[in-house]
Amino acid sequence: MPYDLDLLDETAWRDLVDRFGYRMWAVARAFGLNSTDAADAVQAAWLRLVESAHTIRDPERVGAWLVTTTRHEAARILRGRAGDAPTGLPDEIPAPDGDPVAVMLTEEHGRRLWAAVDTLPMPCRSLLRLIVAAPEAGYAQLARRLDMPIGSIGPTRIRCLKRLRSLMEDER
Repeated sequence: MPYDLDLLDETAWRDLVDRFGYRMWAVARAFGLNSTDAADAVQAAWLRLVESAHTIRDPERVGAWLVTTTRHEAARILRGRAGDAPTGLPDEIPAPDGDPVAVMLTEEHGRRLWAAVDTLPMPCRSLLRLIVAAPEAGYAQLARRLDMPIGSIGPTRIRCLKRLRSLMEDER
């Protein structure tokens, strides 16, 4: 869906957040940032979009722009925290100057994955999204957030991942 970045209203912003927010969080977390630093990286990327919307040449590529900007922000936070540059980029996230076909395929896979997650019944959708957004959260935190018994989190997670895997395999 193309976006006129100069005319984004509240609904369009929500759509952007729904479509790309989880991917941005995954990118920030792939750098090994804790949840606070990851939130800072994601928030900074959104701020950069607000500041730079008028400079984006291809609004249809705003998702790739957000992911790349999140990567830059996460690396900046790491440099500031550690005092030196990160030693390398995570393997599962393509470099912005990498093969454009690989970048496109990775983004398409991410879209398909989250579309499949959205078809799962509750509490699978919420559980899997929480696990991605806050991977350091323990079962006790997840149980409180989802109003589930703590002993149900592990088995539910396993069932949800099996369903998701099955959906992704059926799609092939």
